[in-house]
Amino acid sequence: MSTTTKTLKLAFQNGKGKSTSLTLANALDNLETDKIKDAMKKIADSNVFEKDGVTIYATPVGASYIERTVTPVFDDSEAVKAADAE
Repeated sequence: MSTTTKTLKLAFQNGKGKSTSLTLANALDNLETDKIKDAMKKIADSNVFEKDGVTIYATPVGASYIERTVTPVFDDSEAVKAADAE
């Protein structure tokens, strides 16, 4: 049985103009663009994320939903645990 997870990736430029991102697990599906932009602007304007004097999330650039599907081929983990217990 396949398992699909969905995350929201927020892309920013840091204070030195380099790309950085913030990935949120379990984000609500289909958030409105304006809400995401507003939240990203608040993150950037807060200036609370800093490393070595450089603001990590200085300028909002974009946002994307990322879906990941995992389809197991086989799973012998229970058999291995049982064998280890003997």
